[in-house]
Order: sequence, then structure tokens, then C-alpha cells
Amino acid sequence: MRVAFWQIIWQISSMKLTAVIYPDSETDWLVAECPEIGTASQGKTEEEALANLREATELYLESFPHALKKESAIRSFELAHA
Repeated sequence: MRVAFWQIIWQISSMKLTAVIYPDSETDWLVAECPEIGTASQGKTEEEALANLREATELYLESFPHALKKESAIRSFELAHA
């Protein structure tokens, strides 16, 4: 089944996704990851990293419109110091 481009845009615009943003350990850039889709990007600021992640995710979903959104949950946990 072929999906029309406007259907892909509608699916993307109505999808709520999670962005996990953290500093790269080797540079001064920020990494942004979307755990539901599996996409990642980076940027110098949080806003740039998020915009780049949004663009990367849109491009990915244009190529793979039937990619399943994996459920994700953000949880905190503690570790005892060794």
C-alpha cells in the first residue's frame, strides 16, 4: 500500500514523542534522542538539538511511514556508591 505524502505529514503532526537531551561527553554539543522512534541528532543549544531531532524524525518517518512507535517511559533510579 502506497501512502500519500500528505498522510505522512498528518501522521507526523499528530504524533507526540519524547526527546531525551543530554551533553555529549566528548564535545560541547547536546545530543537529542527520540526513544519511541530510535532517531537521534545534536545541536549547540537545547533548542537546536530539539529542532534537529524533529527534522531527523520527520525525514525518517517519510522514508519509513509505517515505523511503529515504541512505548517509552522516563523513570529515575538510584545507585548505591561502590
